[in-house]
Amino acid sequence: MNSTESAPPARTPFRRWIAGLLVVLCAGYAAGAAVGWGSSELALVMGDFGLAGAALAAALSCLAHGIAVGGLTRPAWLLFGLSSAMVAFGNGAWGWYEVVLRQPLPQDSFADYAFLLFAPLAITGLLVLAQRPRTPAGWLCLLLDGWLVAGSLFTLSWSLALGRVAAGDGDDPLKLALALGYPVLDILLVSLVVGLRFRGRDGNRAAVHTAMIGLALTVVCDALFTTPQFHSDYHSGELLDAGWFAGSLLLAWAPWQHGRRPSRQHPSAQGLPRRRVASTFSALTPYAAAAVCTAGILYNALGGRPLDRVMLAAASTVGLALIVRQGVMLLDNLSLAQELATKEAHFRSLVQGSSDVIMIAGPSGALSYVSPAALRVYNRDPEDLVGGNLLNLVHPEDVDRVLAEVRRILARTRGARFSNGEPSARVECRIRSGEGEWLHVESTVNPYRDGLILNSRDITERVRLQAQLQHNAFHDPLTDLPNRALFANRVRAALCAQGPVGTAVAVLFLDLDGFKAVNDTAGHQVGDELLVQAARRLQSAVRSEDTVARFGGDEFAVLVRGRLGHPQVRDLAERIRGALSEPYWIGGVELGVAASIGIAFGPDAPLPLPVPEAAPADPEGTAAAAGAAADELLRNADLAMYRAKSSGKGRVVLYTPAMRAELDRRSELEERLRAAVREGSFTLLHQPVVELAGGRLTGVEAQARWRSAGGLLLTPAEFLRTADSGDAATRFTRWLLTEAVAAAARRRADGPAAPPVPVTVRLAAERICAPGMYETLAGALRDTGLPPDLLVVEVARTGPDALADELGRRLAALRRLGVSTALAGFGAGGGSLGALVRLPFDALKLDRTLVQDVADSTLTRALAGHALRLARDLGLVTGADGVDHPRQVAVLQELGCRRGQGLAFDRPLDELRLRRALLRRGYPVPRQPQGGPGRRPLLTPDPRADGLAEARPGPARPGPDLPQRHAVGGPGGGPHGETAVPPA
Repeated sequence: MNSTESAPPARTPFRRWIAGLLVVLCAGYAAGAAVGWGSSELALVMGDFGLAGAALAAALSCLAHGIAVGGLTRPAWLLFGLSSAMVAFGNGAWGWYEVVLRQPLPQDSFADYAFLLFAPLAITGLLVLAQRPRTPAGWLCLLLDGWLVAGSLFTLSWSLALGRVAAGDGDDPLKLALALGYPVLDILLVSLVVGLRFRGRDGNRAAVHTAMIGLALTVVCDALFTTPQFHSDYHSGELLDAGWFAGSLLLAWAPWQHGRRPSRQHPSAQGLPRRRVASTFSALTPYAAAAVCTAGILYNALGGRPLDRVMLAAASTVGLALIVRQGVMLLDNLSLAQELATKEAHFRSLVQGSSDVIMIAGPSGALSYVSPAALRVYNRDPEDLVGGNLLNLVHPEDVDRVLAEVRRILARTRGARFSNGEPSARVECRIRSGEGEWLHVESTVNPYRDGLILNSRDITERVRLQAQLQHNAFHDPLTDLPNRALFANRVRAALCAQGPVGTAVAVLFLDLDGFKAVNDTAGHQVGDELLVQAARRLQSAVRSEDTVARFGGDEFAVLVRGRLGHPQVRDLAERIRGALSEPYWIGGVELGVAASIGIAFGPDAPLPLPVPEAAPADPEGTAAAAGAAADELLRNADLAMYRAKSSGKGRVVLYTPAMRAELDRRSELEERLRAAVREGSFTLLHQPVVELAGGRLTGVEAQARWRSAGGLLLTPAEFLRTADSGDAATRFTRWLLTEAVAAAARRRADGPAAPPVPVTVRLAAERICAPGMYETLAGALRDTGLPPDLLVVEVARTGPDALADELGRRLAALRRLGVSTALAGFGAGGGSLGALVRLPFDALKLDRTLVQDVADSTLTRALAGHALRLARDLGLVTGADGVDHPRQVAVLQELGCRRGQGLAFDRPLDELRLRRALLRRGYPVPRQPQGGPGRRPLLTPDPRADGLAEARPGPARPGPDLPQRHAVGGPGGGPHGETAVPPA
């Protein structure tokens, strides 16, 4: 319960204690006054200073409350405090004369004027506190009610005492005014208390009522004091003083009195507003006033006393005011009745014209009212529904839920009070229409008396739309198969489900091979129709309990669960592959695609579920574990599918952990490459390119090496193959280009001591066609000032046929820039005769796999000779890679090869040794020794007369300047099979 409904719990005991203390004080004062206080002196003290103390307490309490608490009631409490202060002053003056000076109170003393000021100040406070009418009729009724109360009290008081007082003091006008001032002001004060309605929030209404009771008690005691019977025999300390004492204490307690906030809705009224007692009392006030006036007239008439003019005039005005008041009330009632009829018609039209069905049901569920909208919404006559039971219209499956909700609302209504309106709830259920169809209905239920009022609307279309939206959110719009989200949910459920021993969960991930060609040739509409037919074939090929989903594009997935082993699932995958590979007839045209399928199996045991007897489980952690397992299973199946595509397509591949290990290893290598490019761990070496005829150095080829943490230069084959794909490969290629061009420009800038030679950079076709690669190369030439004819771009692999056109455009642009182009690796998988026809090249270089057997194999020698002859016929400069032995040099010379590079001349050199080689400007051409059939990998220099070294056969062991090769993972090898190259 909030603070507006009751006092704070900490203050309630204290206030109760204060209230009890006030009751004890009032009772004690009354008892003392009844026995005369035991002595006349004590009676005078208690009758004068006791009343003064009580009035002073009331004055201080009201003034303190008015100063401390703001709001509209502050002036009223301040005025009440001043009026009590006047009473305290008057009683104090009275006690000064009687107790201190021991003489009777003189006529026209200060006490009389102080007592006389009490009523005006209290009346002003009441006027401030009263609610002001808002209409002229309200002001008129207020004036008439005030006069009715005041006139009737004046008539009664005149007949009882005031008439005789006025007759006895007629000679002294001041004495007459003082004698009549007290009762007249008291009558006016009582009239305001009775006739006015006082404003006050629900929180301080009890304070206002307590103040009114205190003032009323004080006025009653004043009225009794003014009667001749009491006035002539009165002396301080009598029982009449107990009434004044109690009135002052009530007024002192009133500002701090906080009652409970009265509810406008009584719990037993079931939502009906409770009529206030104050409203009823205000309505009966005029008639009670007329009755009091009549009683005064009858008192004089039956007592044989004459009816003087003052009494007749007052009684006549009271009767006239009552007649006028009745006329005003009659007109007001007619206006209210007309307004009520207008509002009733308005609400009736709203109810009858509303699109919602409004029904009122009793406690037993019987319908007492059904709005006409039922005919339009339910297609049922409202009159036929009235008298029937509401639950008979509800779907049997929804009855229990509706009953539970209704009972909850009724329980809340009976057991609680609501400060923010009536309790209500929304209930959705199905109701039978007149045509027998079940309609989805949403009803707002509110308590009404002992039953309920229901405001219902048809939401069937909304429910259907929500169901359709939910279906679309989890199904593919083209094939109506489950989508990725629904498939993942079912995979998670399958992994967590408990089944018999041997139950397996498998995911088949498949991709249609050749679908892109169908889209490109026949169009996307035909492609969509092919996907629809493929989805139907998939559904017919699997079991009824299996789930088939489309992930997007031409990718599908199948979830299999049951007591199936690896052979059965593989047979199912082969059956699916065969069904999808059958020809498709679309628009009279036969189309064909194949299917690559990857299979992945889930864990043998289901994922652990929360056990009720065990410790409380973490449902979020269990859901996260299931989601992670499902994602891993999908990734494994996807990985197996891509292995099937890379292995030749149109086949089924079962996932193995080695696939994940290989993928992780490639990811690690790519990350290492990215870090090496970012941290500058690469260095650049150059291998000389030598003219085979005379040994002249005609160029160098830039080769990248990775500088390991131990300071060794590593040549990792796997590492460099990783650089052929991905974003890291593009960044590596850009670094290789810019660094090679910059190094060549620096050597050229050093002067004629090191004559410039062309630098060759070998790139894959995919890297040449990468976005921004041409701009990078052109920018490097422009920034360094290296002439374009000193740069040669070798194409290591021509790439797929789809890339040939773009590669031709890029090579043509490079040649227009002045850069030479060459085809490297000819004679292996990377070169083809078609590339020579379609692509613009300036040179051709034989692959090292063809060169290594050219001296021993007649077939290889014939192939190499035809390749070199073809290049010469096309006008290309010929070269060979991997020339490591003298016999290879001799054979290549015989075949007409112009240039070569390899260990027969020199290994890849760092910048210092490269500059020394450039200064020598050539290498000795190795000669094959006579009668030496074996290969000699090493050549030992022998000085000749012309200053150049002559190659001679040396010992069959590696020299100090050549690398030692080790097996993968052997001694000296890196973690990925790198070959260690000692630092230059």
